[in-house]
Amino acid sequence: MINKVKGTYDVLPNESYKWQYLEQKIREITKKYNFKEIRTPIMEYSGVIHRETELSDMVTKETYNFIDKGNREVTLRPEGTAGVIRSYVENKLYAQNDLIKAYYIEAMFRYERPQKGRYRQFMQFGIEAIGSKSPLLDAEVIAMSSDFISSLGLKNVVIELNSIGDVDSRMKYQEALINYLTPFKEELSFDSKERLIKNPLRILDSKDSKDQEIVKNAPKPIDYLSDESKKYFEDVIKYLEAFNIVYQVNNTLVRGLDYYSEIVFEVKAQIEGFGAQNVLGGGGRYENLVSELGGPKTSAIGVAFGMERLLLALEYENVLPNEEDNLDVFVITFGENEKIYGTKILNGLRNKGLTVDIEFDNKSFKAQLKKAINKNAKVLVIVGEDEVKNNTVTIKNTKTEKQVTVENQKIYETIKNELENLKWEHIIIMNWQLKMLAKM
Repeated sequence: MINKVKGTYDVLPNESYKWQYLEQKIREITKKYNFKEIRTPIMEYSGVIHRETELSDMVTKETYNFIDKGNREVTLRPEGTAGVIRSYVENKLYAQNDLIKAYYIEAMFRYERPQKGRYRQFMQFGIEAIGSKSPLLDAEVIAMSSDFISSLGLKNVVIELNSIGDVDSRMKYQEALINYLTPFKEELSFDSKERLIKNPLRILDSKDSKDQEIVKNAPKPIDYLSDESKKYFEDVIKYLEAFNIVYQVNNTLVRGLDYYSEIVFEVKAQIEGFGAQNVLGGGGRYENLVSELGGPKTSAIGVAFGMERLLLALEYENVLPNEEDNLDVFVITFGENEKIYGTKILNGLRNKGLTVDIEFDNKSFKAQLKKAINKNAKVLVIVGEDEVKNNTVTIKNTKTEKQVTVENQKIYETIKNELENLKWEHIIIMNWQLKMLAKM
């Protein structure tokens, strides 16, 4: 037996509805905020990902790289932003002189240690707003993130934000942070010793308990902000309050990618048992990525969510809906002539827009009935010798067990009425349950 690659997973047929539900919610929220979908290749030339200014662990240690048959260096994308910006530059979208609001639902690849909710191939939902530096736009992206989380029914979630300032502010802060951390160098974790040289801001985000203790008294980015960056951060907060967004300022928050500047933020789950890896999504503003990839100086902001983490949070909070009973009709037949007759009925009902299935093998009535029940069929269409002879079918409502034999021309009308009755019964039951819950 050949197993799946370590760090990957299969979405089985009985689980796919969870993904479809989440994707539906994504498409609803992106439409609401007027974002359009973009789709880019899963692989990029390595220069798109491995830029001189990008020294994050994700890029330097976790990427899947290979040489193709044309002797070109190629990398499977570890995140979505670089590919979107490459597409923005290559297709000269900047020539439109307008804000580009794009979203993606794509597979990403990182060679990291697999754990609950984290995989080497994973799905990411992200948005990019390219072509404007506006505190209102930053606030809208954060507000959209909050709106999205609320639409999923997640309650125990917090939004944290920080300003890491413009390039000059970051350089001043980085120098102060290095001066603070250097005396503790031998006490830092192995990864943080490396980061002290390459990317000291990432030490603030270390999960090592000793590192966390050391950085408690480290200088804060907010103390090194330029007047312009301070004003920008204050303006973002004003707009967040206009959006009625609940947030927390976290002065130690940094993000894992080096291209961020000014605003950074994270959406964190505060769910019992969810674990330390509680970040559902995060993002921030970036100023130089477009020009690094060959375009004009362009400002942008983005955010991305790990979809596996979102599904895990939905399951922990018990707000993931059950799979809907999608099968309207199951056709039961006896013998070859009956199966041909039943196929014509099946085809006609599907052409009317109903979801219909049939037994393909020659099985007993009992076996076919069991399959129909397992598939949660709402209505049975039964075709026997008499039905073929008389140009009729027997229709049975599986919920009420009401059964009637009708002529061919009345099949759709009869089934439609039965489905409509079931729908109203379901609504009445749901309303009754809600009233009972309200009294408790």
